[in-house]
Amino acid sequence: MGPQEAVERALSLSRADGCVVIAEESANANLRWAGNTLTTNGVSNTSRLTVVALRGTADGVAAGVVSRTAVGADGLEDLVRAAEADAAGNEPAEDAAPLVGASGAPGAGSGAAWDDDPAETGIGVFGAFAPALGEAFGEAASRGGKLYGFANHTVTSTFVGTSEGLRARYDQPTGLVELNAKRGGGSAWSGAATRDFADVDAAALAGGLARRLDWSERRVELPAGRYETILPPSAVADLMIYLYWSAGARDAHDGRTVFSAPGGGTRVGDKLASLPVTLSSDPGAAGLECAPFVVARLSDRESSVFDNGLGLGRTEWISGGTLAALTQTRHSAAMTGLPVTPAIDNLTLAGPSGGAGGASLEDMVARTGRGLLLTCLWYIREVDSQRLLLTGLTRDGVYLVEDGEVVGAVNNFRFNESPVDLLSRLAEVGGTVPTLPREWSDYFTRTAMPAVRVPDFNMSTVSKAS
Repeated sequence: MGPQEAVERALSLSRADGCVVIAEESANANLRWAGNTLTTNGVSNTSRLTVVALRGTADGVAAGVVSRTAVGADGLEDLVRAAEADAAGNEPAEDAAPLVGASGAPGAGSGAAWDDDPAETGIGVFGAFAPALGEAFGEAASRGGKLYGFANHTVTSTFVGTSEGLRARYDQPTGLVELNAKRGGGSAWSGAATRDFADVDAAALAGGLARRLDWSERRVELPAGRYETILPPSAVADLMIYLYWSAGARDAHDGRTVFSAPGGGTRVGDKLASLPVTLSSDPGAAGLECAPFVVARLSDRESSVFDNGLGLGRTEWISGGTLAALTQTRHSAAMTGLPVTPAIDNLTLAGPSGGAGGASLEDMVARTGRGLLLTCLWYIREVDSQRLLLTGLTRDGVYLVEDGEVVGAVNNFRFNESPVDLLSRLAEVGGTVPTLPREWSDYFTRTAMPAVRVPDFNMSTVSKAS
């Protein structure tokens, strides 16, 4: 039973007043390596089916949602009945809204028709990458170093159907590579996100790590404090993703977040950034393409199962330094009086030039009198939601820059910073490039970010983490 058939059969089996069915088929291929040697590779396939059953009542519409993996033809009716039973036991949903019908269905977006087979991947996706990685192993060994890491490629085909006639489909490729290099007591990390591995340069990744390990041969101990700091695109991505995840309109409207206005409402319209930066999401962004319609497997404060299939377009969350939008369902938009702007599965930060032609990371280092250059952040946790104050650690290389040159590696730090406050203190924003967030790479990979310079990044304590 293919996913399209599962959608159609589940809809036909439904006895509910309304129904949404989401079918997902995923294919995955992966490589892992350690100590300059490939250790494992594999291919796997998974499937998941979600049924949303709607029950009309005198007071509104109740929703029941059940999701299961590997549902065969003989398990389909049981899944539908379980969703209906869940709806029967629930109170009317506050986010109830008309289901999206055929007239509102967005285009397929990924170039695949509804009836086409689900997309596939396999070990062949690493056809050019794997030999180049092997050469990188040899180069690292010749320098007395070792490479560790993994590469992963997943293609997920998602099919959404409603009892109102919507049929929407999207194929999402998601690839990433993470590479660690170790030599002596030094460690360095690099990573890249990709759709198909055709644009991943293993030699360049490994070469950059070798250069960082060279920097690490000189060690400098520094105390905690505020330092002029250059954050590379990966670190910026981790901070901006957390900001984005915290930008729910309903929580802001209810006074729970940094985006809540004093006295009530939201801060939409407030200036947040010292430079005219723009934070945006766009389903059609080149190289970061994602589903152009809502896929919601549950209702919560930031998503609604009633919004499944709702079309998505480019949205500026911060426009020219000013907060322009927060993530909205149709329900929260009615509460806040703001436009409907659902979350989108990519994120881009661009400086005053729109991201094109800005300074490179190397340019920014060359203009630094004395400061720190980070590699990445990890173990990021929220300390205070009202300020969006985060804490976390630096990892795999913090470097001291003096007179435009890296002069050595310094100890790691714990930091305490708010990404919203950081925006207000930006001193320089570089050119926007595709990047892989280190901390959130399991959840959110489609980002393009610049390097940024902050004059007083708060390294709150020295960390013994390596």
